[in-house]
Amino acid sequence: MIETPTEEDALDAYSTIVTSVAEKVLPSVASLRIGRAGRGSGGAGSGVVITPDGFLVTSAHVVAAGGTASATFIDGTEYQIDIVGADPLSDLAIVRARSADLHPARIGDADKLRVGQLVVAIGNPMGFSGSVTSGVVSGLGRSLATADGNGHRRFVEDVIQTDAALNPGNSGGALSDSKAQLIGVNTAVAGMGLGLAVPINSTTQAILSALMRNGRVRRAYLGIAGGTRPLPPPIAEQLGRRAGVEVHEVVAGSPAENAKLRGGDVIVSVGDVGVSNAGDLQRLMVEAKIGSRIPLTVLRADQLLSLDVVPIELK
Repeated sequence: MIETPTEEDALDAYSTIVTSVAEKVLPSVASLRIGRAGRGSGGAGSGVVITPDGFLVTSAHVVAAGGTASATFIDGTEYQIDIVGADPLSDLAIVRARSADLHPARIGDADKLRVGQLVVAIGNPMGFSGSVTSGVVSGLGRSLATADGNGHRRFVEDVIQTDAALNPGNSGGALSDSKAQLIGVNTAVAGMGLGLAVPINSTTQAILSALMRNGRVRRAYLGIAGGTRPLPPPIAEQLGRRAGVEVHEVVAGSPAENAKLRGGDVIVSVGDVGVSNAGDLQRLMVEAKIGSRIPLTVLRADQLLSLDVVPIELK
């Protein structure tokens, strides 16, 4: 006879998973204190060790004040840290502790997450170091609006929504799965029971690598403002997708203007990659595209056209 697990058994299993994740990840999570240069305290947050030689990932807004900074770990050890680079448009940053013997978190892949999956958030909310909360993935594919100091706005795509409790100070902390793998960097509290984390996947790992290597992220720039527009049924059937990116505005003197793009055009592919929304287009504007001639397939009126564009670097 097969015994049905009791509610107590289920709770014990849940607790075992959370406890195991906490034990494995806590040594990799630091409390960060950022000093505003010449003006006292600049803020606090969390960071997660990703290499044994001292690199930590955190949120760009945590280190925005600049100045001197330190990282304190759960065992009480404290190190001075240097801000290597920050990317406000993804709300990610890299700092480096002055130590070559840290405990890195295992890196996971947020693209494999499913709604309802157990997640554990670890950080330093309200100054309470080593705090652990748990919950589930409440939603995937959310968007988080970000901006840099130059007025450039961008949506971080595929943000993870969770009901694991997040509070001020959690920013930059770890969001881990049941295998104690880092699958997100906690970034925002959007409301009661509504926390958001930037995913750790191939896209964001490329951003982190660029920050570690160069201290900044170079992005390609077209010079358009646009949004999703449904395609006419015959075109949608021909292309095998339902929508493209409608050009709402073309910036004067931009690569888009030089390529003869017009307001009302609908971009349906960049090179041989289809685009259905602004997020698709943003993801393709990587460093390798800067200065390269790229064919765009554009729907103008009822005709598909090919236009060549040469993106420049986003300043």
